Amino acid sequence: MKIPHDPVALEEHFRDDNEGPLSNQGYMPYLKRFILDKVQEDFDILEFNKVCWTLCCKKNICVKHLLISEDDAFKVWCIFNFLSEDEYPLVIVVEEIEYFLRKLMEASGGGGGEGRWSEEKLRLSLKSNSLTVWELLHLLGSGYFSKGLSHHSLSMGISELFQELILDVLKQGYMMKKGHKRKNWTERWFVLRPNSLSYYISEDLVEKRGDIVLDQFCSVESLADKEGRKCLFIIKCSDKSFEISASDKKKKQEWIQAIQTCIQQLSLGLSSPHREARLRRRELRQRQQVQVEDLEDRMKQLQAANENKQRQLEEMRKKMEEAAERATMEEYRRKRTQADLQNRYQLDLEREKMVRQQMEKQIAQKSSELEQYLQRVKELEDMYHQLEEALEDERQAKLDEEAMRKLQARLLNEEAGKRAELEQLHLSQQMALSQTEAEKQELVAEQLAKERQLQAAMSQLDKLESERQEALEKYKEVSRKLEHAANKTKTWKDKVAKHEGLVRLIQPGHKGPQRITNWGLASITDTELEMRKKSWQKRKNEDAQ
Repeated sequence: MKIPHDPVALEEHFRDDNEGPLSNQGYMPYLKRFILDKVQEDFDILEFNKVCWTLCCKKNICVKHLLISEDDAFKVWCIFNFLSEDEYPLVIVVEEIEYFLRKLMEASGGGGGEGRWSEEKLRLSLKSNSLTVWELLHLLGSGYFSKGLSHHSLSMGISELFQELILDVLKQGYMMKKGHKRKNWTERWFVLRPNSLSYYISEDLVEKRGDIVLDQFCSVESLADKEGRKCLFIIKCSDKSFEISASDKKKKQEWIQAIQTCIQQLSLGLSSPHREARLRRRELRQRQQVQVEDLEDRMKQLQAANENKQRQLEEMRKKMEEAAERATMEEYRRKRTQADLQNRYQLDLEREKMVRQQMEKQIAQKSSELEQYLQRVKELEDMYHQLEEALEDERQAKLDEEAMRKLQARLLNEEAGKRAELEQLHLSQQMALSQTEAEKQELVAEQLAKERQLQAAMSQLDKLESERQEALEKYKEVSRKLEHAANKTKTWKDKVAKHEGLVRLIQPGHKGPQRITNWGLASITDTELEMRKKSWQKRKNEDAQ
């Protein structure tokens, strides 16, 4: 538990005499004062549960005789500690057992334990209306409620319920996440808890890649499809935002709703939803208990008032009997003294009549009060019968409501399946239509492009034809000019060649062999010959062109 301790102080606490704290205070106060009060923030409650399970499981239950593994039994033990009442020794009441079994059957995919649970609940109501953890483990491990389920399904259901209630895992599953640096999309296993959304490489939760810390300032919004990704939504935090892609629209809406619920719980300062639901169920049971106690108090008050009225009636009856006895004695005295009191007879007779009238009035009044009281008692009995009928109607209404809720859940599941099929069919049709439309648009665009290219080629061909005509006319004109210039040049060459030998200065010849031309020996040099060769070659090339 990472609690700092002093070995010397521990030896002082556990010494053999009766002076140590453990001997004076007892086990529970010592545990609270010297251990639990020193727990730090990094305390791991799961490890503490494992230690407590190791200390108490072997002497209370034999896991080998159960149909569930020791790890599943430990998870059931943790769930029992979560759902049990806050009184020692810990027990779990019938309502929480029913909640636990219903969640377990839903997670395991079985539904045949409801009839057996009704029989077991009747037996518990006749017994103590609660179970200890070892009785719950024996009841679950005996296979009484898991008939028709495989051990693997039951183990998966226990693990899923353990993650949901103990580890506060509200939702988990695979989704695609966009990176912040490389902007690529990778598949991650996301786990949603009340204050964070963690993502791992796979569902074994071995390699964690990061956390999205949720607070009251975060928000989640749906995004339109982009970059070839569908079912997008974004989680906006104070420092950065996270873009995520779900597998379908239903999963996207479920994730958005779950994350918004967590943010609302954080903004209201509430803990996890399962702990809040447990507190609400406990408050409802307390209110029902208070109502039952109030009803019992009212019945006791009515019973006490009834007994009080009975006593008053008895006292009135005794008074009437005593008055009748007194009247008889008065009549007897009157007869005995009739002779002696003849003169006073008339007065006594009148007085006796007045007394009798008063007594008759009193008797009539008491009789009316008695009838009113009996009427009131009858009305109270009718009210009691009506109350019993109302309770029976309420019980029947709850059963009918539960049946309707199950029917509605089944219809909603069927509707969700059909809606998913229709959405898949609609998406495939839309994809086919969009693909056909895209191909049609591509063909139209390609045809338009080819037509534009053909028109451009035709215009370019016309332009080239006009340029070729112009070039041909220019070529003919240049050919005529060239021919005229060639004729003129030839005439001048003949003249120059004729007179060049006469005009040339006499220069000393070179010692090499002399060239013989039509103008005579050594009349032209090698350099002049090369120059004339070049000019002749150039004219030849121009004529060829």
